Amino acid sequence: MNDIHTPSPLATLTGAAAPKIGFVSLGCPKALTDSELILTQLRAEGYETSKTFAGADLVIVNTCGFIDDAVKESLDTIGEALAENGKVIVTGCLGAKAGAASADAGSLVREMHPSVLAVTGPHATQEVMDAVHTHVPKPHDPFVDLVPAYGIKLTPKHYAYLKISEGCNHRCSFCIIPSMRGDLVSRPIGDVLNEARALFEAGVKELLVISQDTSAYGVDVKYRTGFWDGKPIKTRMFDLVAALGEMAKAHGAWVRLHYVYPYPHVDEVLPLMAQGLILPYLDVPLQHAHPDVLKRMKRPANGEKNMERILRWRETCPDIVIRSTFIAGFPGETEEEFQYLLDFMQEARIDRAGCFAYSPVEGASANDLPGALPQQVREERQARFMQVAEAVSIAKLRSRIGATMQVLVDSAPALGRKGGVGRTYADAPEIDGTVRILPPEKASRILKVGEFTKVRIVAAEGHDLVGMPV
Repeated sequence: MNDIHTPSPLATLTGAAAPKIGFVSLGCPKALTDSELILTQLRAEGYETSKTFAGADLVIVNTCGFIDDAVKESLDTIGEALAENGKVIVTGCLGAKAGAASADAGSLVREMHPSVLAVTGPHATQEVMDAVHTHVPKPHDPFVDLVPAYGIKLTPKHYAYLKISEGCNHRCSFCIIPSMRGDLVSRPIGDVLNEARALFEAGVKELLVISQDTSAYGVDVKYRTGFWDGKPIKTRMFDLVAALGEMAKAHGAWVRLHYVYPYPHVDEVLPLMAQGLILPYLDVPLQHAHPDVLKRMKRPANGEKNMERILRWRETCPDIVIRSTFIAGFPGETEEEFQYLLDFMQEARIDRAGCFAYSPVEGASANDLPGALPQQVREERQARFMQVAEAVSIAKLRSRIGATMQVLVDSAPALGRKGGVGRTYADAPEIDGTVRILPPEKASRILKVGEFTKVRIVAAEGHDLVGMPV
């Protein structure tokens, strides 16, 4: 859950109390950016935002609806908001789901919580604001100077997510995201680069590029030529990433790529990593390795080509770190197919891996596949996978002992005199490990949140590293 409290300058200017909107953001970074857009608009119109339900004029809950646990968390949060406040607007992926009694979008939420004021799907800023205006009229016309150029952010000041597109053209059998977020819609490349520049100029030191399918950026507009700073630039992943890398270099910042499918054209980005323009890090949602399982999943790749591509990536950029997610116990998965996945993990040496025990999602075509496995088998395979994945990851971490690495500081109480916490290029926030920074040996040495520092890695602790400032 992400929450925020932002007092409105309007109250200071006029002496009047501004309307207060409680806000809760659940789910993935893509939902987080939707939340940031809504919060930015609320602030521009003079509303206060609050992390509490009680005392707010109404509450907005941005939901997740991908897997059963996320649906439960979202419905529970809506229930808590209704119990404490009574006036709730629901948005996000759960808001696009149909219920048992109706095929209409949003009917699931209304069946469970009929008293909500409004329900919208994801990336629906204007619909949310229309609902807010209906129940809590806006206090004044927008004053642009009340809002930073980069908008309201839910992340710390030194890193930010940059969403480059919405939706997805794939129809993976286990996934219902396209039914909630629609087909791929790429943002104009000039808009994306302008947002990135505003973030860098505001002091952001790490930009995390996200979408449902980052490597498909521009496919929907046939890679048309856009313009930025008066110069033509193609709406294409490589051109975007190259421009972001040059911009980051000028600001001494990082660019990190997430949700990158292993298409052949991704190979073009590896030299940019080797040159240091962008981080040698790829978040690649592989899901499985066996060709037959991938076919049943309707994934846009196969295991053999994925292995070949990963090996080429490591040849081009030996420092590359690969993060991925996998599903164990997919319908029809045999023991031999699962063992194939374990062998793939060890040969591909995936640096960071997560694994879900397959869970049926209402509306997914995988529910109709034969060969559903018992829950116990699915969970047992998930545990076996994680044993292998953790062994690979720990071996990789231990190989870093003795190396000197650049670390972005996330926490440094008392200017780091008692140490701090940071991340290397191999660690995305929230999902990967961290570096526990030991107290500096020199009393004059300080650490500052949002700045880079050099540390010598002295130990590995589970998924994390320990470093001494140098």
